[in-house]
Amino acid sequence: MHATLVALGGRSAWKGPFFVHFPKLRDAMEKNIPIKTQARACTILPNFVGCRFLIHNGKDYIPISITQDMVGHKLGEFAPTRKRFHYKSTKNR
Repeated sequence: MHATLVALGGRSAWKGPFFVHFPKLRDAMEKNIPIKTQARACTILPNFVGCRFLIHNGKDYIPISITQDMVGHKLGEFAPTRKRFHYKSTKNR
């Protein structure tokens, strides 16, 4: 497990992954209730698979359901903080 975290970079292997303790994680998984969080830097652990989160992007809470492919990534990677840029069309067109 540590070798994969080292390959991702960003945190030394002896510290382990950064994660936040969610006290109601078990209840949320049993009752399928999303967990509202602002901890975007939290690493997704294997026991989060199948759980739903509401991740804050600075303005709103984005609903995310955790899958096996997301393990090892951060929660904030799945809630973009910036909108796509587009030009406004004029009234005459």
